[in-house]
Amino acid sequence: MTLLNKAISEAFLEAEKAKEEGEIPVGAVIFSDTEIIAKAHNLREQKKSPTAHAEILAIEEAAKKVSDWRLNDLSIVVTLEPCVMCAGAIMNSRLKNVYFAAYDPDAGAFGGNMDVSEGKCNICGGIFKEKAEDLISGFFKEKRKDEE
Repeated sequence: MTLLNKAISEAFLEAEKAKEEGEIPVGAVIFSDTEIIAKAHNLREQKKSPTAHAEILAIEEAAKKVSDWRLNDLSIVVTLEPCVMCAGAIMNSRLKNVYFAAYDPDAGAFGGNMDVSEGKCNICGGIFKEKAEDLISGFFKEKRKDEE
């Protein structure tokens, strides 16, 4: 199994954790060529914070681990296309590659709704798209059912 595939698997495990905790099921993993550096999932409801997205939390953990805000030569994989806030954090932290599963036509900032990348990082979207879409749509179906 390549490290990218391992990172994708870990991102989906993080997304499942988010779902179990009542959070929108999004997971993110930051990795190098040789190891996983950081992983996180959405915690907006728990932290009561609009910025507690999986990507932001993973970036913060990675920066602590490497003792630098510059995450040069690292990559991130996310189960849902990053929003504008997360895309800005990804570019500002200088992550080299961005891989994501499902496009977000409402809020995606790397091609789903808009593209803010301006060539500052390599983008690869749509990997394991169906799996991510099923996870997210299933979460919202359950949520609507519970609200009835």
